Parts: sequence; C-alpha cells; structure tokens
Amino acid sequence: QVQLVESGGGLVQAGGSLRLSCAVSGSIFSISAMGWYRRAPGKQRELVASINNSGSTNYPDSMKGRLTISRDNAKNTVYLQMNSLKPEDTAVYYCNGNIRPNSALVWYSYWGQGTQVTVSS
Repeated sequence: QVQLVESGGGLVQAGGSLRLSCAVSGSIFSISAMGWYRRAPGKQRELVASINNSGSTNYPDSMKGRLTISRDNAKNTVYLQMNSLKPEDTAVYYCNGNIRPNSALVWYSYWGQGTQVTVSS
C-alpha cells in the first residue's frame, strides 16, 4: 500500500509564505517524477510544479518566480515553497507521484488527499 500524505496548508495573508510537504510511505521500489497540482473553486486541476528523480524542475510560466519545488529522496518527501502568495492561489493542493511499488513491475500514478491553502486579502 502506497500513501502520499500532504501537510503544511493553512490560512495565510496575501504576501505571506507557506511550505507544503508530501511524504510517500509504504512498500516502495522506486519513485520517479513527483509534482504538485491545485484545484481552485470552480476551476480545473492545474499543474503547479514538478520535479524528476534527478532534481530537474518544471514550472508553468504562470507559476515561475514564486514557487520552488524540491525533494529529499532519502525521506521520500517532496516540498513546495510558496512565496508572495496571492488570494488567487487559494486552492486545494495535491501531491502526485509516479511510483513503482515493491509488488509491481510497472509504475503507477498516486495522489494525496490534498491540503487546503487559503490566502486572505
């Protein structure tokens, strides 16, 4: 059983910062790319940032400059540092990982349960 558990969300004022964490646990053979997505009220889920197992990162143009994704492979954890937060950043943030469990020979996409980020103006 593979689980992704996010933490670090909460309420913050505009201009503030938050650091989200996503810990992967379970019977894991290997973790490939990981990413953060978000879903704002009334909108579709969108990619926020991604990072491969070598540490190369990718951000949509709209996210560049304020967000930093990083990972600690020894802890099977990925982080998202968010600075200069805006009210429009309010959303549920989800962690995603491409993971090969010990019980399988293929990779699966796993999702966390999400963590709420609310930015007040």
